[in-house]
Amino acid sequence: MSIKLIYRGQTSVPVEIEGFIPDWACDKSLAEIERFEIFHGNRKIPLVEMFAVSGDPADKRFDFDGNLSGVHWIGAQMRSGQIYVHGPAGRHIGSEMRGGEIHIEGDVGGWVGCEMRHGLIHVHGDAGHLVGAAYRGSAKGMLGGTIIIDGNAGNEIGLSMQQGVIAIGGQAGDMLGFNMTDGTILVLGDSGIRAGAGMHGGTIALLGPTPPPVLPSFRFKHTSQPESLATVFRELCDKGLRLDDSQVPAEVDVYIGDLVADGSGEIYLRHLNSP
Repeated sequence: MSIKLIYRGQTSVPVEIEGFIPDWACDKSLAEIERFEIFHGNRKIPLVEMFAVSGDPADKRFDFDGNLSGVHWIGAQMRSGQIYVHGPAGRHIGSEMRGGEIHIEGDVGGWVGCEMRHGLIHVHGDAGHLVGAAYRGSAKGMLGGTIIIDGNAGNEIGLSMQQGVIAIGGQAGDMLGFNMTDGTILVLGDSGIRAGAGMHGGTIALLGPTPPPVLPSFRFKHTSQPESLATVFRELCDKGLRLDDSQVPAEVDVYIGDLVADGSGEIYLRHLNSP
C-alpha cells in the first residue's frame, strides 16, 4: 500500500516539497508526515495544508494526484522507493536523485533530473529546458541513471553530463549535450542547433527524420549501422521507452568532436537515404 497525496492547493504561488521522499517517510506515522514542512512561496507550512494524506508509508511508494504543475522539487534527493504523479508536475523533478523511480503521467517543468546519480525518471509527456543538466556554476551534470521523456523537451539537455542515459521520444531544443564528457543522449524526433558544442566524450544520437546541421568543429567519420546503440535501445525499452522499428534507422552518419575542445565524442545522425 502506498501513501496517497491529493493536492488541494489553489494558489499561483510556487509550492516546494524538497526533501519529502519515500526514504524519509517510510518509518513515520501519518501525523508526522502531515507535519512535514514545505514552502508556499517563502512561508513554511505543514504538508497537510496543501495535501490530503492517507495510506501506509512502509512500501516506500508515493502516489500524487491532482494538477501539480506549480509544485516543485518532487523526488529531489530520493535514494529509494517509487513516486507516481498522476498528472502534470513542476520543476526540478528528481533533482540530485540517488536511486528509486519517478513516473509522471503528464508534462513537467524544467531541470528534470539535474545532477542525478542513479535511478529512473520517466515523464509521460513533455519536459522543459535543462533535462539532466548541471546547475548554473556547477561543472558536473548528470552522473548516472536514466531519464525518459516520451514527448518533447527544451534546450540544453544533458548540459555537462558525465554518465547516464537520456532518451527523448519527441523533439529536442538547441545546445543538446553542451560540454558533455560521457553518457548517452538519444532523440527520436528532430532536434535544434549546436548539438554537442564543447563535447569531450559520450554519444549523442539524433535520429529524427530531418537531421540538424553539424557544427564545423566535428569531423565526419563514416556511415554505418547503429549496432552500438542496440544495447541502449533494449535497456530503454525494458524501462518503458515506446519505440517502433521505423524510429531506428538502418544507417547513421557518425561525426567525431568537438575538436575545438579536443573532444572524442560521437554524434550519430540518421543517414538521409536510410528508411
